[in-house]
Amino acid sequence: MPAEPPDRWHDLGAFIREQRGTARLSLRRLSELAGVSNPYLSQIERGLRRPSAEILQQIARALRISAETLYVQAGILDPPDGSPDLAREILADAHLSEEHKQALVRIYLSFRREHEAALSAQDPEGAEPSGPGQLVPTTGPSGGPGTGPADPVVPGTATGGSGQAHR
Repeated sequence: MPAEPPDRWHDLGAFIREQRGTARLSLRRLSELAGVSNPYLSQIERGLRRPSAEILQQIARALRISAETLYVQAGILDPPDGSPDLAREILADAHLSEEHKQALVRIYLSFRREHEAALSAQDPEGAEPSGPGQLVPTTGPSGGPGTGPADPVVPGTATGGSGQAHR
């Protein structure tokens, strides 16, 4: 395994702290959501601990970012091939509320799944799966896993998206 840069864990901690700030979560709240102790999360953020892939996944889920994003920051995965991570950019936008961010991400991911399914149906052997760092876990309205295009509920509409009344 190649030598680790000395600042890798500090940089990972700073990244997690930045994402926590963007999500407007306290250290205590993030530790509760991620299922890790408050002192341990604090040590990770200060670069004093090297979290396992499982812990990174729990933190990513609590921050509503892709685990792959944290894996890249930790050096577990190589950076993506340059394709944009729109979901991550949406979640990092300080000008949107958390409700709006989650609605946009769910809509975006439902379009991605629909597009990838269409590609697979056209050419099952030649379709390329999405690259690492492209998807984030989502939750449905009941708090369970998202189920696809029906998940998004756009604020201000009773229909969840089209805005048109059913007749």
